[in-house]
Amino acid sequence: MRKVHGKQVSFLVKNRRVPARDSAQGLHRSSNAALALALLLAASSPPIITPAKVLRARFKAVSAGASPRAPVGEKGKTAFDGGRALAHVRRLVEFGPRPAGSKELAEARKYIVGELKSYGLKVSEDEFTAKTPAGDRRMVNVTAELPGEADDFLIVASHYDTKPFKEFRFVGANDGGSSTGALIELARALAAAPRPRLSYRFVFFDGEEAFCREWDECGKPGAPDNTYGSRHYVERLRQTGELKRLRALVLLDMIGYEKLEMGRDEMSTPWMAEAVWRAARELGYDRQFADRTEGVGGDDHEPFLKAGVPSLDIIQLNSYPYWHTPEDTLDKISARSLQAIGDVLLASLPRIEKRLKDEGKTGIGRQGDGETGRCGE
Repeated sequence: MRKVHGKQVSFLVKNRRVPARDSAQGLHRSSNAALALALLLAASSPPIITPAKVLRARFKAVSAGASPRAPVGEKGKTAFDGGRALAHVRRLVEFGPRPAGSKELAEARKYIVGELKSYGLKVSEDEFTAKTPAGDRRMVNVTAELPGEADDFLIVASHYDTKPFKEFRFVGANDGGSSTGALIELARALAAAPRPRLSYRFVFFDGEEAFCREWDECGKPGAPDNTYGSRHYVERLRQTGELKRLRALVLLDMIGYEKLEMGRDEMSTPWMAEAVWRAARELGYDRQFADRTEGVGGDDHEPFLKAGVPSLDIIQLNSYPYWHTPEDTLDKISARSLQAIGDVLLASLPRIEKRLKDEGKTGIGRQGDGETGRCGE
């Protein structure tokens, strides 16, 4: 991207000591009373709700317009686990710098694919050769599919490459790592949930980063030095005729900083940003999802916007002090920040689905101006 200036409670009825002087009749009455008390407690206690049932109720309620609350499973935990997401980020960072075409990125990709398959998702790899200022580079987009009630689908995406630097070691814990770790965990949470209304694709883009130092430094008309994977993905959707079934894109990028504070990307589809930010407010994440704009200037959502697909970029760029520096390391990433992202996504995605269903395939969410790629309301 370019920088622009329920806890589960069990009830226990303890055995009472009966004095020796109690008669057999008194003991019988005491036993009956204890039994009656136990039956009363059992009848009045709420049933234990499994995570799947909670998620089903959550998705149905929000789809009907209820106020969003993050799906809650056992012991009050949401379906999304920020600690698990952080563990994925840690594993990715351990591979080292992961620029497009590198063996380290290939190892990271193998890890991502293995995780996604372990959740029972259908995973595919789309290999292509990109012409870059550094020569031809082999790139691979990864897609995991979650079938829904409809064939139309919604994409949640992240880039998983890191920017190449010769002058220092760049592991991209936040820029490339945090969003990838969060997307892996989101895929797990949604794969374990009830069948969604729309189908989902979890897409990991290769080649988001520019090979030259600056975002626009080496680009040519029609051939920018960035967003290689996302531009290739849109073109493939056109070729296969699937673009007409793509209803929206939610892009994650740089979302793990311990001091997470993001504004609304100015290029993104306004109604999608409003749906997510409203959910964040209702969940108490006002500080992380700030009421301001975020000047990004370009990211993997841009090719989709230009294709007329409603798109949202969730990103902290302007207030992240370690962007494209050797200090973008694991110690800057927080499980709490990743948890906030997961909670808000699980609360807002059903609302986005409902909006898309209500407006239909030719509704306002499908309109773009074809130039800036910004979709209007």
